[in-house]
Parts: sequence; C-alpha cells; structure tokens
Amino acid sequence: MLLRVAFCVPLLFLAQLANSQTTHKPLRVGIVGMVHSHVHGILNKAFKGPAQTDIEIVGIAEPNRELAERLAKQHGFSMSLVYPTVAEMLDKTRPEAVTDFGRIVDHKKTVEICAPRGIHVMVEKPLATSFADAKQMETLAKKHNIQLLTNYETTWYGSNHKAFALANTEKSIGDLRKIVVHDGHQGPKEIGVNKEFLDWLTDPATNGAGALFDFGCYGANLSTWLMHNQRPVSVLAVTQQIKPDIYPKVDDEGTIIVTYPKTQTIIQASWNWPFARKDMEVYGQTGYVFTVDGTRMRIRLKDDKSERTTEATQADAPAADPFAYFARLLHGETKPDELTSLENNMIVMEILDAARQSAKTGNVVKLN
Repeated sequence: MLLRVAFCVPLLFLAQLANSQTTHKPLRVGIVGMVHSHVHGILNKAFKGPAQTDIEIVGIAEPNRELAERLAKQHGFSMSLVYPTVAEMLDKTRPEAVTDFGRIVDHKKTVEICAPRGIHVMVEKPLATSFADAKQMETLAKKHNIQLLTNYETTWYGSNHKAFALANTEKSIGDLRKIVVHDGHQGPKEIGVNKEFLDWLTDPATNGAGALFDFGCYGANLSTWLMHNQRPVSVLAVTQQIKPDIYPKVDDEGTIIVTYPKTQTIIQASWNWPFARKDMEVYGQTGYVFTVDGTRMRIRLKDDKSERTTEATQADAPAADPFAYFARLLHGETKPDELTSLENNMIVMEILDAARQSAKTGNVVKLN
C-alpha cells in the first residue's frame, strides 16, 4: 500500500504541472485593408502554411471586391471572410486584434474605430503620415489601454538584434558615434508592385512622402532604438526627384541627417538603388558592426587586426514573424519589443515630419 501511494504522488504532481501550463487559443485577428502588398505575409502564414496555433484570421475589411477576390484565389481563403467596411467586420467577427494593410493615411481611422472597442492594432510602417496624426493615435491607444504597434521587416532580422547587443548590451565597440542606414530598392514601379499599392505609395497625401517615408522610416526606427529612445537635437534632409517621369508627385531619393549630442545618424532612403537592400553600419569609439542582411554581419573590434564575418540566427530576433510575436505579446508570453513600440515610433514620426519640413524649406529643423 505504501508503495502504491509513493508511486501515485509523482503522477499527481505531473498532472498538476501539466494543468498549470496555460494553453492559449489562437489570437483572433482581423485584417484591415489589402492594398499594401505586405499583406501577403499574413495571408501566406494563415492560409498556405501549416495549421496555425498562434493566430486565426476571423475577418477581412476590404472595399475593393476585385482585389479581395484576386487575393482569395491566390491564397485560398473564403470570400465569406471579407466585409466592405471595418466597422462591419469588427461587429460581425469580434477580433481581439487587427493588422492594418491599408494606406498609411488610414492608420488613424483604424485606431479611431478599434481603440474604443478595446481591439489592439498593429500597422505596417510607418505609424502615420504626420506627427499630428500620430499624437492623436497615441492619445486613443493610451486612453483605451490597447497595444498600438508598428511592424518593420527589419525588426525580425537576427542581425539587427545581435548588432544592438554588441553595441549596447556588451558595449563591445565603445560609445556610439555614427550610424549609417541604407534602405530601398530600384523603385516600386521598377520592381513590379501591384497597381493598388503603387497608386497610394506614390501619393504624398496617402503615404506622407515618397522614398523619404517609405524607406526613411527604417533608419529612424533603428537609430531611435540604438539610442535608447533619445530624441534627436536636429534633423536635416535633402530629397530629389531623379525619376519625375515615373514619380511626379513624390521624392524618389532622400537623405536624412539626425544629430544627437555625441552621435550622428545618416539615413539613406532610395528608390534608385541598383539592388534591394536593408543594411546598417554602427560605429563606436573603438570598433564597428555592420549588418549585411537579416543574418550576415561584419565586425571589427578594438584589438582586431582586420574585420571578421559572423552570422546571426532567427533566435536572436524577438520572434520568427510579427504575427507570432503579436499573439505572444497579447497572451503575456513575451515582453514588449522596443522596435515595434509606440514610444519608439512616436520619435520616428517626429523625425520623419521634421525631415519632410527640412527637405521642403532647406533648413535644419531643431527639435526643442
């Protein structure tokens, strides 16, 4: 009898341990808009890959029926998920969170309708088309206690997080002195983006600017992160229309110089690169770290006679993709990521707004 009791106790303990481990249902997610081609990422994840355990797409708001039908055929989802308005989608499907793949100018409308309902929001970069809109979005998010996140492709690069660790956690390169960020490609029309995306991306009213906002936001985001959310002292920007026949309304070339008390960031955003790129150079007093792409890196430290190459892994990033991260964050399974945070992206919008003003006036904009 004593043996039987002794044998049962470990089994009982294991059963209690198993029951104590919370198993979450997939996060109920609604998609707002499909005119941003980054929507293919979540559609591939939800409908083409293995069965999802982190997210479930419960509804899609897209007024362009032809676009929705085209994507439904491509990705294999039912048109019964598609609603003509955001309000109807929210009321009928009751998502816990939404991901916004609409025009940047419409991000504010999404927050205005979701925040009072307590629905969390993740938008594609950048947060807004103006700092004024961003301030209104911030007020709503804080008032209604929702997460308002901004998604950048580069947030999920292991190389960026390894570079941050070398520069800030390990302090392997000394105090930061210069950050240079290169982002862009040959141009949206040149790489063949779909018409629905091209139409709003090349309109300053709906995108905020051209390459200046489309790719300048990456450098502003990374610089703000590396500088621990320090607000810059000043912003200077120069833009050009190298291809006015293709992009008559917006810039296709932009350079932003962001100054801090002891550090300078140069952001090179372009629709004129010969190849697509998203890379960064971080210089300290005693060394440097370069990210070549999402994994490859080049490093030279104080006592190194020459630079060496290394590679980061996906494990260096906070999650494999933004939607898995979104689910884990809302389920309380991970800590907030600084790159997606509202605090970081409010400073990003302040930099972008100042850059647009500087490019227009030719003056340095002081951030008091």
